[in-house]
Amino acid sequence: MSVRTQYDRWHEERTGPAQHQEDSPWHRIVREYLPAVQDKRILEIACGRGGFTRDLAASGARAVGADFSYSALKIAQKGVTSASLAQADATKLPFLAESFDIVVSCETIEHLPDPLSGLSEMARVCRPGGLLYLTTPNYFNLMGLYRVYDSVLGRPQRSEESQPYDTVWNFPEVRRLVRRAGWEILRTDGTVHQVPFPGRAPITLKIAEGSRRLRRSLAIFALHQFVMARKP
Repeated sequence: MSVRTQYDRWHEERTGPAQHQEDSPWHRIVREYLPAVQDKRILEIACGRGGFTRDLAASGARAVGADFSYSALKIAQKGVTSASLAQADATKLPFLAESFDIVVSCETIEHLPDPLSGLSEMARVCRPGGLLYLTTPNYFNLMGLYRVYDSVLGRPQRSEESQPYDTVWNFPEVRRLVRRAGWEILRTDGTVHQVPFPGRAPITLKIAEGSRRLRRSLAIFALHQFVMARKP
C-alpha cells in the first residue's frame, strides 16, 4: 500500500466533527501572530478539511489549501468555496517559486519522511521577505517523558490516531531544520502545557496559556511548538 493510499484511508476513517478543526490550539496561536491577511497570497500546507484555509479566505486572503490526500480535499471541497485547493506533496510543491506572501504549516513536518525537503520547498514558493508560520509537536516536556516511560515498560507507542509517519521532535531540532531550509527565525512560542496521569486524561495547565509572556517563557515545555520565520 502506498503512503498516499494510507493517508487517504486515514482521512476517510476520521470524518467526525472533531477532526481537523480550525479552532485547534495550533491554529489559534498562528492567528495570534498573523498580520492582516487582506489580499495576501497564503498557502496552507496539509489543509485537511480546509477549515483554516476557508477562514483565511473569509478574512480577505487569496488562500490556497494543499494536502497530500485526495480524500481530505474531497471533504474540504464541501466547505471551501472562496479558496483554491490543490493535491500536493509537501516535499514537491506544484507552485512557482516566490508565489506566496505567507506559508502556514501546522502539525505537518513530523509526518514527512524528509522534513528538510518540505521546509525547503516552503521557502522556495515563498517570496523574499515572506513569512512562515509553523507548528509541530514537541516532546521535550512531561508528556514526552511519559512517552519514554511507556517505551521502557514496553507499551505500544502508536495508536489508531497515528499517521504513517510520526516523528518525535524537540525545539532545538526544529529550529535547526528551519534554519537549514533557508529561513530566518523571528519568533518562537508554544501552546498546550499538560501533565500526564496514569489511567486518566492529561491535565492542561490553563494558567500557562493566560499570559503570552508566561507562555513564551515555558514554550520549550509546551506540547506544540510554534516558529515564525522569514525568508531573507
